[in-house]
Amino acid sequence: MTTAEDVLKPDHGSHRKHFIFTDEHDQLRESITAYAQKELAPHAEEWEETTFPDSVFRRMGELGFLGLDKPVEYGGQGGDYYSALVLAEAIVHARSGGLAMGLAVQTDMALPPILAFGTEDQKQEWAAPAIAGTKILCLGITEPDAGSDVAGIKTRAVRDGDDYVINGSKTYITNGHRADVIVLVTKTDLDAGYDGFTLFLVPMDTPGVIREKRLQKLGMHASDTALLAFQDVRVPASTVLGQVGKGFYHIMWELQGERLIGAAGSVAGAQHCFDQTLKYAMERKAFGREIGKFQVIRHKFAEMATKIETARQMVYMTAWRFENGEYPVREISMAKLYASRIAVEVADECIQIHGGAGYMKEYGIERVWRDLRLNRIGAGTDEVMLDVIGKSYGL
Repeated sequence: MTTAEDVLKPDHGSHRKHFIFTDEHDQLRESITAYAQKELAPHAEEWEETTFPDSVFRRMGELGFLGLDKPVEYGGQGGDYYSALVLAEAIVHARSGGLAMGLAVQTDMALPPILAFGTEDQKQEWAAPAIAGTKILCLGITEPDAGSDVAGIKTRAVRDGDDYVINGSKTYITNGHRADVIVLVTKTDLDAGYDGFTLFLVPMDTPGVIREKRLQKLGMHASDTALLAFQDVRVPASTVLGQVGKGFYHIMWELQGERLIGAAGSVAGAQHCFDQTLKYAMERKAFGREIGKFQVIRHKFAEMATKIETARQMVYMTAWRFENGEYPVREISMAKLYASRIAVEVADECIQIHGGAGYMKEYGIERVWRDLRLNRIGAGTDEVMLDVIGKSYGL
């Protein structure tokens, strides 16, 4: 006969890791978290005013954090894709969405296409120093008149002998004011449709590259965001990244990894905000008891926790498929859409639970909302994600 003592009791305090992570991933998470808390978080408020310094790239390069899943031959650690997820999650302890964004552009947006499509010379010139943190990268897709509609890009690259001459503009470019090189999306054939795009690796000190304006944003203040102009920028044909005319496909491939990393960052940001607010609800008293003891607040936490866990499992399972050779664009789009949405919902609810304090800068909750809000726009808006998902069903 089974007694009450024999029945397994619920253990709400256990933190069994997901099957995609090993002990090595846990150790990596601890290392990045410790670094972020000790060397980055103390400067979070200052960097909101000044943007984080380039030395962060160099320091993270020294620690090996910029090449966790990158090839050993270029200075990387040769780890799996899950190690990149660990970085996206653990860097939240820096308490700076802008810093996390600037790093993600380097590690998960600009570096992958260089490593995937670049020549050996290009990899040695840009990928290796980017992994070491001695060169900074940016990615140029969005234009004043073309964002989600990548096919509407107008920046032209015209062949002239052994060179190309580039004219156009790019906007909302993270790292644009500090970058050494830009992975630039251009149109090389106006009549070829999706086969008319080409990527270039354009050094930012090339004559004609103009860093026009440092843009002012709602959030992500610690990262620099630029409006760039390209006026008769002459570059050799050796700066073409990948195949001429295949740039659209190259960049669409890059966006999938970027979206999944963004989804992981959204979940981590929501969890961090949840944890801070839970602590506040256990300490803040109203009407004679902690506010977390009121049913209405308890239910808010239950709703948030359920959404966060749903998003986390979606991200992890999609990452497992991605790491195992699949190309699950539908599920990546779902994960990016859902995670970015619930992150904003959670941050907003956390502000509400804090009450007036949540609206004040000193608690940092309002900044979490402002920083996370970009995730519903960048790397593909909610509306684009919905369209990708819908079309995947033949609609």
